[in-house]
Amino acid sequence: MDDPVTFAPSKAAYIRTNAWLAAGAMAGAMIVLWVIGNPYVWTGAPAGLAAVTVRAWYLASEELATSWQMTDTALTGPGPRKVPLIQIAAVNKMGSFVQIVTNGGEKHLIKYQSDPAATKAAIERAMA
Repeated sequence: MDDPVTFAPSKAAYIRTNAWLAAGAMAGAMIVLWVIGNPYVWTGAPAGLAAVTVRAWYLASEELATSWQMTDTALTGPGPRKVPLIQIAAVNKMGSFVQIVTNGGEKHLIKYQSDPAATKAAIERAMA
């Protein structure tokens, strides 16, 4: 591999992931209101949607700006993250995320991948 491979986040994957999170938050809020006997169970839906929407909007500029670079020898991510390929014990797909687990037990996420299976496969090919 001559040039580094970049794993950049996908805006579509970010929106899709947060839509699923919002659906869960809406259902969860309604269930909590129903369990505690609140007669306005329906208010949980807009509350859950609003909470996740505000969170997604607030974090979008940060989350969509992070990317990982892979060279012949290492994965380098945001901040001080640098994972030598020989130190990777497992590569897992989790929704739109790819989780890297090192031999020492450290875990790193490559978030919001449009094709997490392809990202996982590329890392596993580089490890071989």
